[in-house]
Amino acid sequence: MPKNIIQHTITTLVENRPGVLARVSGLFARRGFNIESLAVSITNDPSISRMTIVVNGDGNVLEQITKQLNKLIDVIKVIDYTDQPTVERELAMIKVNAETKNRAEIMQIVDIFRAKIIDISEKTFTVEVTGSVAKIDAIEALLESHGIQEMVRTGKIVMMRGANG
Repeated sequence: MPKNIIQHTITTLVENRPGVLARVSGLFARRGFNIESLAVSITNDPSISRMTIVVNGDGNVLEQITKQLNKLIDVIKVIDYTDQPTVERELAMIKVNAETKNRAEIMQIVDIFRAKIIDISEKTFTVEVTGSVAKIDAIEALLESHGIQEMVRTGKIVMMRGANG
C-alpha cells in the first residue's frame, strides 16, 4: 500500500430503512473506493442500523467522504476509528478437506486457535473461528495446506474501548 494510503474503519449509525445501504455504498463507489468489508445489523434500537465499513484510502479523501456521509438524510452519526483504541472481531467459517490421515492435525490447529469444528462430513470439517483479522488470516493460512473448499468471513466489527464512543 502506498505511504499515504491507510486502512480506515468507519462506523455509520443510520436509520433502519430500505435503500440506506445502497446510498451509503454508492457514495464510496462514486469516489472510486473499494469497500474491503461491510457489516450491517440493527442496534439495540430496532429503528437504527450500524454499518461498519473498512476501506483503504488517503486521509484527505476519506475526510471528504465522512463529511458527505454526514450530509445523507438517513445518517445519524459517523465515526472513523482509525488510530482509536478499539475492540474488534471478525467471524469466519472455513470448510476444509479433512482426509482421515489429516484430521488430528486439523483438530490441533482448531484447538490452538480456540476455534470450533461445527460440522463434520466424510471428507470435510467446517471450522468456526472468531477473533481479530490477523487471527482469522493466520488460521486460514494454516488450513490452506489441507485445501480450503469454501470460506465466508463477516468482515470486521468494532467498538470503542471503555466508556467512550
